[in-house]
Amino acid sequence: MSHDVPLTVALALAAGMAIQLIARAFRIPAIILLLATGVALGPEGLGWVLPRDLGQGLFVIVDFGVAIILFEGALNLKGQRLRREERVIRRLITWGALVTLIGGAAAARYWMDWPWTLALLFGSLVVVTGPTVVGPLVRDLRLQPRLQTILEAEGVLIDPIGALLAVLVLQITLAPDALGVVGEFGALLGRLAFGAVCGAVGGLIIGGLLKLPALVHGFENALTLALVVAIFHLSDYVLAPSGLLAVTVAGLVVGNMKTRVDEDLREFKDQLTVLMIGALFVLLAADIGLVEVTSLGWGGAAVLASLILVVRPLSVLIATAGTGMQPKELLFISMIAPRGIVAAAVASITAGILNADGIPGGTELRALVFLVIAGTVLFAGAMAWPLGSLLGLRLPGRNRVAILGAQGLGIALGRELRDAGHTVVFIDADPQRCRVVEAEGFAVVFGDALHERTLRRVPIELVGTAIGATFNDNLNSQFAGLARESFGVTHALVGVDSFDSGTPPQHVDRHGADVLFDGPHDQERWDVRWRQKQVEIVQATWIKVDRPDADGETVRRNRAERELFVVLTLVRGTRTMPASFALAPRAGDTAAIALYTGNRDEAVEAMAAAGWQESTISPG
Repeated sequence: MSHDVPLTVALALAAGMAIQLIARAFRIPAIILLLATGVALGPEGLGWVLPRDLGQGLFVIVDFGVAIILFEGALNLKGQRLRREERVIRRLITWGALVTLIGGAAAARYWMDWPWTLALLFGSLVVVTGPTVVGPLVRDLRLQPRLQTILEAEGVLIDPIGALLAVLVLQITLAPDALGVVGEFGALLGRLAFGAVCGAVGGLIIGGLLKLPALVHGFENALTLALVVAIFHLSDYVLAPSGLLAVTVAGLVVGNMKTRVDEDLREFKDQLTVLMIGALFVLLAADIGLVEVTSLGWGGAAVLASLILVVRPLSVLIATAGTGMQPKELLFISMIAPRGIVAAAVASITAGILNADGIPGGTELRALVFLVIAGTVLFAGAMAWPLGSLLGLRLPGRNRVAILGAQGLGIALGRELRDAGHTVVFIDADPQRCRVVEAEGFAVVFGDALHERTLRRVPIELVGTAIGATFNDNLNSQFAGLARESFGVTHALVGVDSFDSGTPPQHVDRHGADVLFDGPHDQERWDVRWRQKQVEIVQATWIKVDRPDADGETVRRNRAERELFVVLTLVRGTRTMPASFALAPRAGDTAAIALYTGNRDEAVEAMAAAGWQESTISPG
């Protein structure tokens, strides 16, 4: 098939994206399919993707993609979570890395009979784990927060360290004299320091610019992308390869600054990372031959088994000694160490340098690293679910409802949900309100709902529905956004007091939330009525409204203006759900509705006009 360089890149992007969609649909590790696709489309397959035609352009694409991937991974690491597990994480990326380096080198030396220089290069390349594999894996597992933090942080932070180790060993291989070795160790420390400083300064610049809405409005994502690439290449230009560490540190800094576009930025970087991972794996896998991997024989399989069953457990055991971790936690961490895109990228670059310098073994080195990537991903994917369940390290299902705002309609909604069998927990910063709902038998958490330590006491990991029911629309929206985007809560509802042009506010849509109840309501007014005993809860059934003058928009507008009733919950079949603006009632649905008893007859009439027919009454 005749094609040119742009077509190679285009095919890699399209194939990488398509394969990841397929992997997500069937809930299987995407990397395995991406590697197979790269080989199938490469020179030994269909011959559609020919990475070597890109020349040095391949490594430019690799550098760009890896920079974005590391920045995005670090962006999601919260300082508070890292500090809690700081000791374990620090030892895993230092002592653990050293044990992996030595153990991996020994395995390659013994099973492959490689010279020590090549074996040490291999050991340095498999020091890294894969944040792009570990992150989705532990999140889908709903792993206990401590283990999730440790594994995600190790995956992100060890990547630049492993890459720098690989460069150190490579330089020693190219210049093995004693003076050169001492000089390279000094250069490694210099690269670490320089990369950390560049990343910190770059992250502060990015975060500072994002806090200037008048200057960067509408260009936040493009600006961040441009600056991340600039930080990476400038740092590398001055002292290569410090750029990997620089973008990682920059991501940590920006991720822990409260910027106006924080969640939009995360979403943009997450999607860009998915695109880059797919393209890079296809390109890099197409650049190796299946024959190169199979020619490793049983020795390659033995190296892989040694890394999984001996080296990784030993590195975890040594690194976590004296940290107080439970044996079952250590066992799980020992089994989860999949390698990812950084190992593939650095191995390809290293093999290219060795081949260019006429040093034998570059092709075999890259093939063995790709075998390790495929094998560790398959092993981690197969072991994580059953092992996590067997050891009791997975969280139970998200069956709790968290309601922010212990007043009026929030309390009424909580009662209905509790009576329907839901576990309800309230969050409020007012001690008096907390005492009121606690007296009713509800679980209650006192504190600021926008602080992680408050949400951890809920605990937020068990919450499936987050409801913002305070008087403050923006607070409700921020709570819903934090619950969804930082803690994976699947369903979020936001109480609002008004609509613009009949549509939900943008801050609700931006967080993927829905409007609480059947539309906007004046929560403060209903709280006053609640405290004055002017609210009763009625059960009603929805019937089709045939009156031509009773269109939905007119009903909603009149109801919002007069505040005569509020639909709290909707019952459909055996399910009881919090009512929401987007949840349209169907014939036969029943609901719990709060009525204003100060004008009850008019409230019942308005309710009937909206299609609700009162059935039985329960006191409010």
